[in-house]
Amino acid sequence: MKSIAVYCGSSLGTDDKIVSDARKLGITMAQQQITLVYGGAQIGIMGTVANAVLEYGGKVIGVIPEFLKRREVAHLGITELHTTTTMVERKIKMIDLAEGFIALPGGFGTMEELFEVITALQLAQIAHPVAILNSNGYYDELIAMMHTMMKKGLLKEKNFDMLIIETDVSILLERMRNFVPKQIPKWIP
Repeated sequence: MKSIAVYCGSSLGTDDKIVSDARKLGITMAQQQITLVYGGAQIGIMGTVANAVLEYGGKVIGVIPEFLKRREVAHLGITELHTTTTMVERKIKMIDLAEGFIALPGGFGTMEELFEVITALQLAQIAHPVAILNSNGYYDELIAMMHTMMKKGLLKEKNFDMLIIETDVSILLERMRNFVPKQIPKWIP
C-alpha cells in the first residue's frame, strides 16, 4: 500500500485524544513511507495529519475544491495540491489516488466519504481496504447502528466484515496491508 486517503474533520473538535491519534497516524504513515491523500486543508484534524506526515519526511497529496480553498485554508506546504471544481470531483480524485481509505473522526463529509468507499468495496467497484480508526470511542454509536442494520436484515454480516475497525494505529495499518478483497456474488434479480 503506497497511498492512503484519510477522511477527517476540518476542525479539531474537543477531544485531545482524537488529535493525538491523528498525529500518530500521520507519523506512522511517514515512517512506513505511505503517502497521505487528504482534503488539502491546513486546519483541523486534516491539518494535524498532514503536518505530522510532513514533519517526519513523508509525502502529502491534498485535493480541495476551489470554493473551499479559502474557507478551509488550503495547505500550501504539502507535496502536491490538486484543485477541483466540485466536491464530487474531489472525492473521485482522492479515490483514484489512494490504495486504501481510513476514516478518522469527522462530521457529515467524513461520514459521506466513508460510506461511499465502503459501498464501492461492497459492490466490487474498488478492491482496497476501508478502515475506521475508532479514536477514543468516537465511532462506537455508528458501529452499534451497523449492528442494528445487520439484526434488522439490512446489512449483511459479510459486508460489515469488510470494514476494518481498530483503535490502534499500528494494528489498523497492519490489517490494511494484509487485506484481501472478498469475492462478492452477483446480485440476484
